[in-house]
Amino acid sequence: MIIDAWGQHPTLRHSQDPIFDSLRRWTKADVPTHALPVASTLAAMDQGGVDKMLSSAWIAPHHVMISNDEVADFVAQSHGRLVGVGSADLSRPMSAVREIRRCVEVLGFKAIRILPWLWELPPTDRRFYPVYAACCELGVPFCTQIGHTGPLMPSEPGRPVYLDQVALDFPELVIVAGHIGYPRTDEAIAVATKHENVYIDTSAYTVGRYPPELVAFMKSHGKRKVLFGTNYPMITPQKALEGLEKLGLDDAAKALFLGGNAQRVFNLQG
Repeated sequence: MIIDAWGQHPTLRHSQDPIFDSLRRWTKADVPTHALPVASTLAAMDQGGVDKMLSSAWIAPHHVMISNDEVADFVAQSHGRLVGVGSADLSRPMSAVREIRRCVEVLGFKAIRILPWLWELPPTDRRFYPVYAACCELGVPFCTQIGHTGPLMPSEPGRPVYLDQVALDFPELVIVAGHIGYPRTDEAIAVATKHENVYIDTSAYTVGRYPPELVAFMKSHGKRKVLFGTNYPMITPQKALEGLEKLGLDDAAKALFLGGNAQRVFNLQG
């Protein structure tokens, strides 16, 4: 089984947001003018051999790019292929806690994702802490971004070492840190090695762009710590996995990376 740990079925509000213009400059992608049907996301998954994709909501300050209810609708159309990941408004802490509870208990989502760069706040900011507590109580992972920021927003909130303090304060919180932490991948590996419940996903990077230190980690003591991800539709599953065999992973490490770790971390059925 191949599981994409970070994707999103985009709305037009998400696809057309000018915050992503810097990404479009180097991906050469046009700004979409029509809403993408769920069937097209499933077809992209099929082309890459992906069985399931964690599909995320996007809630930004004063702007909802992909709502939790829209994600729930996409999941319902996907025949079990998409798995819901909710989000919340950090500016309203108790409302955020209630929304996270609704995402898990009513909508059946398997994780919560909030991006520090989107809020221009490090993950140690007090406004994140009610979210962490809610995730712990509900038994779902907290997903986030680490490393350099592709959109034209500050990269400082994505420093991997911030998650060290979060994991110290919430040792039971499962944290899945996406985008490999580049250019501080060593720092991300150190935090994931130190803390039992901190993981790294490879979203936004193709296999050919994985830093050597990450590949070495995947082959050794990090076999159970790294999850495959795409950041679809920015990168399609097929493109993300091109050259997989060149990594030199043994069968056990490859199976864990492609799906086994995500299945365990997100508590997904086979």
